[in-house]
Amino acid sequence: MLVFAAGSALAATPAPMKSAITAATVTTQLPRGVVPTHYDLAFTPDADKLTFTASVKVAVDVTAPTNTITLQAADLTFAKAEMAGVGAAKITVDAEAQTATFTFDKVVTKGSHVLAIDYSGKIYKQAAGLFALDYDTAQGKKRALYTQFENSDARRFIPSWDEPFFKATYDVQVTVPTGQMAIGNMPIAKTEDLGGGKSKVTFATSPKMSTYLLFFGLGDFERGTAKVGDVEMGVITKKGDLAKADFALKSSGPILQWYNDYFGAPYPLPKLDHIAAPGQSQFFSAMENWGAIFYFEYALLEDPAISTQADRQNIYTTVAHEMAHQWFGDLVTMSWWDDLWLNEGFASWMESRATEHFHPEWNTQLGAINNREYAMGLDSLATTHPVVQHVETVDQASQAFDAITYEKGEAVIRMLEAYVGHEAWRSGVRAYIKANAHGSTQTDDLWREVEIAAGKPITAIAHDFTLQPGIPLITADTGACAAGKTPVTLTQGEFSRDKPTKTPLAWRVPVSAQVAGSSTVAKTLVKGGKGSLSVDGCGPVIVNAGQAGYYRILYTPKAFAGVSASFAKLPAIDQLGVISDAWALGLNGQQPVTDALDLTMATPAEADPQVWGKVAGVLANVNGMYESAPADRAAFRKLAIARLSPAFAKIGWTAKPGEAAPVATLRTTLITTLGALGDPAVVAEAKRRYAADKTDPTAVPGPLRKAILATVARNADAATWDALREQAKAEKTPLIRDQLYTQLASTENDALAAKALDLALTDEPGETLSANMISRVSQLHPDLAFDFAVAHKDAVNGKVDAASSTKFIPSLAKGSADPAMIDKVRAYAAANLPAGSRGEAEKSVAAITDRIKARKAALPQITAWVAKKG
Repeated sequence: MLVFAAGSALAATPAPMKSAITAATVTTQLPRGVVPTHYDLAFTPDADKLTFTASVKVAVDVTAPTNTITLQAADLTFAKAEMAGVGAAKITVDAEAQTATFTFDKVVTKGSHVLAIDYSGKIYKQAAGLFALDYDTAQGKKRALYTQFENSDARRFIPSWDEPFFKATYDVQVTVPTGQMAIGNMPIAKTEDLGGGKSKVTFATSPKMSTYLLFFGLGDFERGTAKVGDVEMGVITKKGDLAKADFALKSSGPILQWYNDYFGAPYPLPKLDHIAAPGQSQFFSAMENWGAIFYFEYALLEDPAISTQADRQNIYTTVAHEMAHQWFGDLVTMSWWDDLWLNEGFASWMESRATEHFHPEWNTQLGAINNREYAMGLDSLATTHPVVQHVETVDQASQAFDAITYEKGEAVIRMLEAYVGHEAWRSGVRAYIKANAHGSTQTDDLWREVEIAAGKPITAIAHDFTLQPGIPLITADTGACAAGKTPVTLTQGEFSRDKPTKTPLAWRVPVSAQVAGSSTVAKTLVKGGKGSLSVDGCGPVIVNAGQAGYYRILYTPKAFAGVSASFAKLPAIDQLGVISDAWALGLNGQQPVTDALDLTMATPAEADPQVWGKVAGVLANVNGMYESAPADRAAFRKLAIARLSPAFAKIGWTAKPGEAAPVATLRTTLITTLGALGDPAVVAEAKRRYAADKTDPTAVPGPLRKAILATVARNADAATWDALREQAKAEKTPLIRDQLYTQLASTENDALAAKALDLALTDEPGETLSANMISRVSQLHPDLAFDFAVAHKDAVNGKVDAASSTKFIPSLAKGSADPAMIDKVRAYAAANLPAGSRGEAEKSVAAITDRIKARKAALPQITAWVAKKG
């Protein structure tokens, strides 16, 4: 999106920041001549007035005499600033640069000084800086306060060196209403009753950390705890919701112990809280503040009235992700946002490792294919960027939080880990953590340690996949089997959906292959564009066997025919990989798009539920392509429903005792997919159950509530939509209420979608849900949502958090297939966004262009295929 016990790791002197990291090697907005070492912050929030007053004393080291000190500040009003022994400062604010400069009459000499600042600031209604979230209770509306500082919003709360390189310790003191719970990164050291309904809370001194990891929360909360060694694990919710955080609390203890061992470094803080808050953000679902991880409720709380198996798994992986950040990101931090993937790619990879370890019954390793496909969706367009990317501005840093940073980062790590071996990889990671604890790093610091541990060169391979964008395309040509071995010729190109014909980029690509049904895997490193393998056994050869590689496979027609013929017998992960490659290459015109559809027809009834989920996804994708061809869509829907209905009939509406978790997830997937396809039986049953919910407690079981609501809302008429709205207005549980308003924005009906957009800009849904509603409308009505947002630009931007301000409106158009939308998006960007902040707009343009091209090429093939299938 995060007083020490005796013997704590933090008792040791923290490692200094690397002197080798200089302004010449790291992009930065601030000079490095003044470095903060400690912040002593005291503040008083006024939740009713949405303001706060504060004073901060910043201990700094000055490396050369100066008359000016510049730091970052945004939306802050300064009363005064002075430095002991130097005097008062003249304060100059640059609102556009988000800086404040303090100019002194006397020279600030080289050495240590303390800069004291009195100031005030805003409490926002969206998740940036110090912000407020309102929610309903049986006693009426209440308000809670939280902070969100990543990537560059600590400056909205504290004038600071708000860049990850600058690490310092923090003492925080806050004056709050007596009886409310205050939360910080560290445990409370002292609470003093000031009288008059106010108390002063002082937190213990923090470890050395970057500004974006500082956290504060305040409200009518309750806290549950569990002891894990010397660490107090906690969950914090608004009052009445603590039981819903039980799964997260019970999960986090074993994860902490496992991470302590994996990283070879014990978690260094005395407590680790997981904090649940109502509402939503367009930018994040959780944030790894050190010792005080923030989550929106949907990412942490499990409510039996509405939570699904997929929700349960999402809670687990989110907790695992944010806890991994306590090492990758918090203990060791990238020096600058260029290397953001060191945080996010590794946390994504680690969440998968932890989930596979503790919940093998979920079979979540198959999810790696979906993650990889999500990344490749961006990485195959010219608007992509390298994993390690150049970042200059706050907007660019915000836009760096995308599938390349997260999912491609994770996929590259999986590939490199498979290449060097699990043990060597872990040894390298441990050495990296040990060498850089409490410091800042760049990507090559990691490669150096892994290469030493592995005893084999990986830096060149890693550079190919992280310092340049794009996806290798491996063309596989299988020869005739001889003497029990099958030769495979490999040629490396580049998979791109919109680049002009040119010489492809070059990668060193670790490639694996095996004969279908064999247990022997052959491996090679394709370099210089060529490679070959001799695979044990005779039969169809699966390239990228096990799917650890980040590349696409294009089989020659003869080779693909063999793979297709053996498809039903392949391991589930290879079935997913083969379908994914065939579908992407088909849409790109590099093989018949119907090859992927043939695979959906060849999927056996007993296939893994996640493979059936992929089949449903491909068919749903085709359904969306036919939005402007209703007659052809009707024919396709008939075929798709006939394909999916037997799979759904097999598992049914009612969960069976002891059924596997993936089956429960497939049930909800098939209900929503068949509902989107307009299956009369599923739509009718969903409507029947929804109508019976008030009188029959079994009609809408919690795990099916979202799927039933989604089906009813998507197929709603005006009366049904109005009924859903009345239900949403009356609902007091935020998780259920938010879901109802989200579904109001998920209707196929154009007129009702327009009503949802109008509703989104009223006070009714709540401040943080409005943008989500607009975004949901854009999934089925991208042109409508974009035009609406542009027409109401100021009101819409007022509902969006600061980190999403340059991304939100352009992103609404990305699902369009209307050529006119390309000029609209570019016109909006040119009129409203700085030149360096138009990345999301260009991504939307690229997506629209690609969609138009793919539909033009693919739909005639698909329509003919449907007619042939009858």
